[in-house]
Amino acid sequence: MRTFKLVICLFLVFAFCFSLLALPSLASEFSYVWSDTAETSANITNENIINNTNTKQDVNNTANITNTNVTNNSTITENVVEETNSEVTDDNFLGLNCGSAILIEQSTGQVLYAYNIHEQLHPASVTKVMSILLIMEALDSGKINLTDEVPCSENAASMGGSQIWLDPRETLTVDEMLKAICVNSANDCVVAMAEYIAGSEDAFVQMMNDKAIELGMNDTTFKNCHGLDEDGHVTSAYDISLMSRELLKNHPDVTKYTTIWMDTLRDGKSQLSNTNKLIKNYKGATGLKTGSTSLALYNLSASATRDDLSLIAIIMKAPSSKIRFENATKLLDYGFNTFSYKEFGKKDDVVRTVTVNKGTKNEAEAVLNENAGTLLEKGSDKNVEQTLTLDDTISAPVQKGQKLGEISFTLDGEILSTVDIIAKDDVEKIGLFSTIKKVYYSWVDLLRS
Repeated sequence: MRTFKLVICLFLVFAFCFSLLALPSLASEFSYVWSDTAETSANITNENIINNTNTKQDVNNTANITNTNVTNNSTITENVVEETNSEVTDDNFLGLNCGSAILIEQSTGQVLYAYNIHEQLHPASVTKVMSILLIMEALDSGKINLTDEVPCSENAASMGGSQIWLDPRETLTVDEMLKAICVNSANDCVVAMAEYIAGSEDAFVQMMNDKAIELGMNDTTFKNCHGLDEDGHVTSAYDISLMSRELLKNHPDVTKYTTIWMDTLRDGKSQLSNTNKLIKNYKGATGLKTGSTSLALYNLSASATRDDLSLIAIIMKAPSSKIRFENATKLLDYGFNTFSYKEFGKKDDVVRTVTVNKGTKNEAEAVLNENAGTLLEKGSDKNVEQTLTLDDTISAPVQKGQKLGEISFTLDGEILSTVDIIAKDDVEKIGLFSTIKKVYYSWVDLLRS
């Protein structure tokens, strides 16, 4: 009897397999899945909407969400967070005593305060932000390692200004070199590292200028890797904020060095003391670099993080070291007192499970491509709207990382940020053999039960 049933099942499989392939998958009800963080930050309203219709539903939590599930070839426009904010005025309302200044939020690059930000000025040792960035890139790419022994050339040993008095007969590890550069602003060490990475200081400076172009640092020309005054060696507060953000955002391990207050090298024989006094005196300080020469006067790239909000303040051409730190403190205080960073979800959080037509799996998880959140003025978080654009049903094949939709954050009609929604895993397209196999095993499981 069981043999007869099996024959009947096989007949049904072959009779209907082609029709099964032709039938679209039926849309099934879905449950919205969000991280614990997002659930406490915002209520997500799911509306199944046909023919590109948008609805908005007021919610009583921190955000209003419009979830648009489009079934007819929706077009998704990718929005990129701009580095500048047109609403920021250039009037120095904080009364900073310096040549130029800028305050930005680290994750988005949004400009929160701007004063004379594009004037080309001498950067002094703040130049080393770019040098450190290239060193960190070489580390992360595996080109160099922290344990590598770096020699000192006669050229490196001859550098003036701040230094640790390298001897051409000695070597230091990359780790020790980084410590000396970040804490003590050692010119001899940064030249030794430049020669080690690029073969010569000139070749390294070319790398610096190439990176500046890549980052959109249009006010910048580097002539050296250390920042000693040289004709044509100029940058701007805005450009310093760009390279500082690139360093901190993509190479956060650098703060292991930039937050050191005091340390030693050479088995305790060489004392290091951080030139950035904010590391000791300002809550949440994470770096980044000081600089001063007779032409540049006193410069500073200062970074700090409090309550998930990371800020970068740039001061150029302050008349004294004390005043540059006072100016930076004013900027950072203004930022932390005025703004907050609101997070609605983290990278890889599941936004929803979508139905997959003609796939080896019936469903695919749609996840956040990166952390979802936005910078807000304190008290305005209740007015933020989230708009989720994501299809209910997609067709196989689906590739891991494939963009399925996006979520946008808006305030008073202005888009603050946008995050892509992507597929968590691959889903292959179902074929004749896989269809027969799938239906066969379904019937076998049914017979066994």
